[in-house]
Amino acid sequence: MNLNHIQSHIAQDMQAVDTVIRRSLHSEVSLINTIGEHIINGGGKRLRPALVLISSGIFGSIQAQHHELAAIVEFIHTATLLHDDVVDESAMRRGNSTANHLFGNAASVLVGDFLYSRAFQMMVKLQNMRVMQILSETTNIIAEGEVLQLLNINNANVAEQEYLKVIHFKTAKLFEAATRLGAVISNANVQEENALAQYGMRIGTAFQLIDDVLDLSGDVNQIGKNLGDDLSEGKPTLPLLIAMHRGNAAESATIRNAIQHGGLQELPAVLAAVKATDALNYVRKLAENEARIGVEAIAPLPNSTNKQALVDLAEFAVKRDF
Repeated sequence: MNLNHIQSHIAQDMQAVDTVIRRSLHSEVSLINTIGEHIINGGGKRLRPALVLISSGIFGSIQAQHHELAAIVEFIHTATLLHDDVVDESAMRRGNSTANHLFGNAASVLVGDFLYSRAFQMMVKLQNMRVMQILSETTNIIAEGEVLQLLNINNANVAEQEYLKVIHFKTAKLFEAATRLGAVISNANVQEENALAQYGMRIGTAFQLIDDVLDLSGDVNQIGKNLGDDLSEGKPTLPLLIAMHRGNAAESATIRNAIQHGGLQELPAVLAAVKATDALNYVRKLAENEARIGVEAIAPLPNSTNKQALVDLAEFAVKRDF
């Protein structure tokens, strides 16, 4: 399932969103412009703004306010990436050098702050209190998710439900906000809004679970980062946790040691244990189930090109290799 094909019917609107992003990114401070352009030109799937547009399109035509809202969501996402890369000490994202690697940690954090504050400036102009309520709650929960993930670093005793909570807070919450906002700004009713919010949360969860799978099995040229990056940072992702609990004593000890100490010295042995325990398949099936529940949530919505795009996006989320 090709992402460009899924988004083809909103291609012009996505170009309009890109125009809003570039216009709103402008600052009198040259370093902000430089780092902003580096990020914007760095690729990315632009899934979250696309979800705003597709969800909105279910209920009518897409207008300028939808473009603004989609750009706001992308700014919030980009700010989280800037901060993430500093915390994780990442040198590569999407196959390119990260902003912190090129410009330093201080500049990346501060430009991330600029993007957050610019997003809130933009949402104030929409003069929609419900939008502000959703996004203020969302950014707060994302921050909680970041701290929860930080607390779990080098912790091999994280339970599956604890790990899923981190995903729900850190990643899926913005997906949920994007689809909910598409409904809200298009004056959908409460049932329609909740259906799309459920879809967003489930697809966001599926998306992160597949990211975890690809971190241990993907093609470096496809995923745009080094294999085992999460392991090197001591992150106890779900495939590692499942393999540790399913493996024999030696396999479990190897994975536990790798999580507790980070680094990639034991990556080959860890990958062998993950393969032997079929942990990746377990996580893939979990992601597929999340996507299925998400699609079921929007089943009552009227059939349309936009609804079909959401169904196709759910399939893409779990079948992709990047």
